[in-house]
Amino acid sequence: MLCTTGKMNLLSNLMRHCPLRVCCHEILKSNLCSSTVLRKKRKSREEKKMVVAPAVNIQFKQNKTIDIWKNMTISELADATKIPVDNVLEIIGFIDGADNYSKPTSIIENISMLREITKKCGFKSNMIPNPNISKQPSDKYIKDAFKRPPAPYNSTIPRHPVVTIMGHVDHGKTTLLDTLRNASVAKSEFGAITQHIGAFIVVLDNGKKITFLDTPGHAAFTTIRSRGAQVTDIVVLVVAADDGVKEQTIESIRMAKNAKVPIIVAINKIDKPMADIERCKKMLQTQGGLDLEEFGGSVQVVQISALHGTNFNYLIESILTLAEILDLRSDPNPPAEGVIIESKVDSHKGKLATVLVQRGKLLNGSILVAGTAWGKVRKMMDHQSNILQEANPSDAIQIIGWKELPQAGQEFLQVSSDKRAREVIDYRLSKSIEEKQIEDSVHILSKLEEHNKVIKTI
Repeated sequence: MLCTTGKMNLLSNLMRHCPLRVCCHEILKSNLCSSTVLRKKRKSREEKKMVVAPAVNIQFKQNKTIDIWKNMTISELADATKIPVDNVLEIIGFIDGADNYSKPTSIIENISMLREITKKCGFKSNMIPNPNISKQPSDKYIKDAFKRPPAPYNSTIPRHPVVTIMGHVDHGKTTLLDTLRNASVAKSEFGAITQHIGAFIVVLDNGKKITFLDTPGHAAFTTIRSRGAQVTDIVVLVVAADDGVKEQTIESIRMAKNAKVPIIVAINKIDKPMADIERCKKMLQTQGGLDLEEFGGSVQVVQISALHGTNFNYLIESILTLAEILDLRSDPNPPAEGVIIESKVDSHKGKLATVLVQRGKLLNGSILVAGTAWGKVRKMMDHQSNILQEANPSDAIQIIGWKELPQAGQEFLQVSSDKRAREVIDYRLSKSIEEKQIEDSVHILSKLEEHNKVIKTI
């Protein structure tokens, strides 16, 4: 017989090593599953025998999207929708305002109507450019006028340089040009400030020529001065020895650098008591960023007095030397090309434009287009009003005979006839109107979006 303690130990060992252990939660689960509450949730034999139909996923058919374009024909729309042409025409018959589209070759010009027809055919539309345009020459290359491709080197001849005089106001540019052309210009100008770009040719004693452009130096003429930098070969930067580098001086340097035009510095007014040439050179290096020749750079510096003509010959020599290094050449054969320097209405001569010929030979009677203006050359003159019969590359001349006044800075091109000129102008005007309409529509849409945002915040 085991004592009470021994019985308890034996029972404990049996429970520890017994493989058939039953957990309390399993017993609880077994009792719950057999309860009358859960019995109702079990499927009956009849329910198990019933066949349940599979769930049907209803999907609505989405309209396919097709590409459409402006001036699409009925037959092209039928091809895009893969609907017979007759059926498309029948659909169109039920659309109000579509009576004009009764043939397969009918062109649908109205975009809204084209979208409506596409919608009635059961499709969504995606607007794209006309894919057939790339198969045909563009109107731009047929109707517009363009510059000729660059001529081969062996077809070109040397030309004289075009030099622009730039610098700060009252630093002596006009006086320098007065000395160059031996004309009393400085005294006749209002307030000693040049009011326009002057273009003229200087013929030297050795027969060589230089075309000079005189650009105003004060801030009110920034646009004109920038235009001068785009048409020149060399920039002569005039700096007063008694004033140094100023705001317009730095601006002129920036424009010349942006146009990749070489600079020659002319330090003027060296005869003044307050002249400080070394100070000017340091300012040109530190403030202007110019690498002067005497400090190991490439920018030439000439010390002059425009009023007395001091060292005038050195300045001309520097210009001719740099022009020779640049090897300036151009194609002398017609048609002519160039740029409008300035334009105005003269009380005696009518519509007049000063132009710079950059390529080709320009003759009397030539037809020219510039932007949306055109004209026939009735008369050509130099800056002294001498009548010319022809103009060659690098020549600056005045032209009379414009139907409309061209804008300064525009390129001019020679065309074959009056008819061709009108065709070019009509095309350019139409493109200008289209671009204006696009700009207006973009502006309207942006304003509408801003308006809608304001409404949503209210």
